[in-house]
Amino acid sequence: MATEEPTAPSQPRQSQVRIHLHTKSGDIELPQDTGPILVSTELKRYQLSTLVNRLLETDKPLPLEFLINGQFLRTSLDEFLTKNGISAETTLSVEYVKALIPPIYSASYEHDDWISSVDVNFQRILSGSYDGLLRVWNMSSEVVGTGQSHTSSIKAAKFISPTQIASSGMDRTIRIWKYEDAQAAGAASLTATLELYGHKASVDNIAVHGNSSRILSASADHSIGLWSTKKAEAPAAPENLLPSANKRRKLSNAKQLPQRGPLSMLQGHQSQVGDVCFDEKDATVGYSASWDHSVKTWDLTTSTCVDTRTTAQSLFSICHLPESSLLATGTSARHITLIDPRASATTISAMTLRGHTNAVVSLARDPNTSYQIVSGSHDGTCRVWDIRSVRSEASDRVGESVYVIERDSAKGKRVVAGEGVKVFSVCWDKDVGIVSGSEDKQLQINSSKHSS
Repeated sequence: MATEEPTAPSQPRQSQVRIHLHTKSGDIELPQDTGPILVSTELKRYQLSTLVNRLLETDKPLPLEFLINGQFLRTSLDEFLTKNGISAETTLSVEYVKALIPPIYSASYEHDDWISSVDVNFQRILSGSYDGLLRVWNMSSEVVGTGQSHTSSIKAAKFISPTQIASSGMDRTIRIWKYEDAQAAGAASLTATLELYGHKASVDNIAVHGNSSRILSASADHSIGLWSTKKAEAPAAPENLLPSANKRRKLSNAKQLPQRGPLSMLQGHQSQVGDVCFDEKDATVGYSASWDHSVKTWDLTTSTCVDTRTTAQSLFSICHLPESSLLATGTSARHITLIDPRASATTISAMTLRGHTNAVVSLARDPNTSYQIVSGSHDGTCRVWDIRSVRSEASDRVGESVYVIERDSAKGKRVVAGEGVKVFSVCWDKDVGIVSGSEDKQLQINSSKHSS
């Protein structure tokens, strides 16, 4: 009678793993390199954060996030190892970073029409609306100033400085405004001071650079305008684009404003220009994103295109991430493509951020870092992304959103493809938080600050 071979005992699950802790943030660095340390594989983010705070000898615990192989730790170390097929014998390289507090709903300010554009400056919120009005709000949801000069819907509005504002719209013009804040109980004043003519179709987006008094504009006429905010610097307005007296809509308090033209009109795109931005390190360089699928780099000193990068989708929005030397572009294909505009770049797409279910029409970066950005989409949500969190997928590097911001107006409702709550504009202010404007006629504020 044959005897049975004894079965080998199953290997016990490794209960500990070696990790090497490091950070790229100079303000939260370990006092000295501790070298690899042995920790339980049962640890999750919170327990690991507690451990690192002990090593940092912090007076007040600092909430931390952990990146392992480019992915945020969202499970126990054991589950992470299993999911990614990593042996517990491996020494894990773990990067710790300050945790971003989830954006918490704070308030909504109601408008009479869709909100096309939002911006923030020194606790004042600027909104542009399809009703043709500019509004400046305080943090108590009160309108402290209203501006009426555009003869059609406003598509973009930005603070140039605490006392100057730029706006553009479907009336094909850009307007410069003087803003004087409310004194005591008095109302603030918002007065148009300059009209800029040069585009032949709707001016859908603008970028401003206060220090150089320059504005970039993106238009449906396929061109980009370069403008001065100073009347004395700007050339005369093109006669053929000025409204005739009998066609000008008369406002009850309207005054004839000075009219000026562009410093130059940048040609080269084959379709509508969706968005523009300045290089944050060099204001003589600008970038444009177009429905013709391309991103162009412009030398603004000579008004020439020095580089073109072509993608597979129409591009609706653009944002410069200076620390990463990347451009984030929002696409018609529901994702964000990160593009390296440098001449030395060997690939067009450096990373793809996936999660939205409709076009991505607005982008803004975290004012504290170039690693995080927020996007606004026609799917009715804003999403916060951290470009350090990335995984390889086929030939692409893919990231997923860290947080999703829903519209408060959509609570309890079934929303299909963002219908009724499409987000048109989003900005991120270090004090106020994430501000977004939408088809729901609500300016929504979500507080989102880094822990300190």
